[in-house]
Amino acid sequence: MIKNLTFLKPNKESLNLYISLGAVFFVLGIADISFNVFGFLPIWISYFVPLAFCFLGLHLIRIEFSGNKTLDVLNKNINSDWFNAILTIFAIFLLIKFIPPILDWLFFEATFVGSKKEDCTSDGACWVFINVWFERLMYGLYPIKEIWRINAAFIGLILTVGLAFFASAKTKKYVLMFLIFVYPFIMISLISGGNFGLEWVETNAWGGLALTFIISIFALTFCFPVGLFLALGRRSSYPVIRYASIGFIEFWRGVPLITVLFMASVMFPMFLPEDTYMDKLVRVIIAITLFESAYMAEVVRGGLQALPRGQYDAGKSLGMGYWRMHLLIIMPQALKLVIPGIANTFLALVKDTPLILVVGLLELIGMIDMAKTNPKWLGFAAEGYVFAGFVFWIVCYAMSRYSISLERKYKTDR
Repeated sequence: MIKNLTFLKPNKESLNLYISLGAVFFVLGIADISFNVFGFLPIWISYFVPLAFCFLGLHLIRIEFSGNKTLDVLNKNINSDWFNAILTIFAIFLLIKFIPPILDWLFFEATFVGSKKEDCTSDGACWVFINVWFERLMYGLYPIKEIWRINAAFIGLILTVGLAFFASAKTKKYVLMFLIFVYPFIMISLISGGNFGLEWVETNAWGGLALTFIISIFALTFCFPVGLFLALGRRSSYPVIRYASIGFIEFWRGVPLITVLFMASVMFPMFLPEDTYMDKLVRVIIAITLFESAYMAEVVRGGLQALPRGQYDAGKSLGMGYWRMHLLIIMPQALKLVIPGIANTFLALVKDTPLILVVGLLELIGMIDMAKTNPKWLGFAAEGYVFAGFVFWIVCYAMSRYSISLERKYKTDR
């Protein structure tokens, strides 16, 4: 019987009528979801009425090849069939129900100005907590009067990276060599001090977002080349090298990072010779580097295996040796194929840095945990974690966008 109702069979001949009717039903459904227009009905009916109206509205405008460009794009993306329409309605329902309360808490009812807990009198977020603890969240327990050293180190890093982007091809390789092999030691010397008249600051005082960046930068710098050599080693024709690489990769991939950090912090010093000392931060960086390099090795190995055998034969036919062939022919192509995998590994590394909290190093999350236990600021953990989540999202999103730009830059038709 329903199949015989032409009203439920939208067509191009009455396009304007169906668009108008569909819009009316859809808007009516959205209005009921937002303002409970049909709240006088029984609960079980009033719950389904707006969903039915929205579904009917989307059905009435689902006209293939209507000639209306906007309508065709809309139908193609969010209204291609009944299942897609249900998903669209469900997504809109969630947005209407949850986004306004979240925005109220984050912005409209939040407190931004103040210097103490008592200044937060509304039901929204108390961003005064972040304002008061901002320096500690950024720099940890680093002496306030010496913070300029951290700022100078990171400003120098940003300028050097910027120089590498805009330098000529001939100069760029020297800038990159300086950035990778020289500047990290300058950066650490400036932050730690103990020379050139700078006050010595123990690594236990390092913390906050600055420590997150320090660990991430050093781990990213070292895990990539280690991963390259492990990937090549796993494909080596020499059994000793191949099985040693396989053993290393499978061992580090088979244990949780939190266990690796605990072993590096607590157990490793027991195996050092007497009177030998290695700073905890150095041990943590080495542990994260070795852990992530195992994952990097598998990503790179996937790129190496994706290349056809002819690339290797072409390099050999030109008289190239193993290292020259891999440096000039194999690796550039393999790395181009696995840019998404490399970026994913880097993102995971950055997001894993909060785990160093278990060994007593207070990066951003660690400082938030310390701030929320302060008697004067009890009950404001949510604001801290939202702030940390936003910071990590900004960092990871920037890295993701950069990896996408690299994909487009080196994309070639195959």
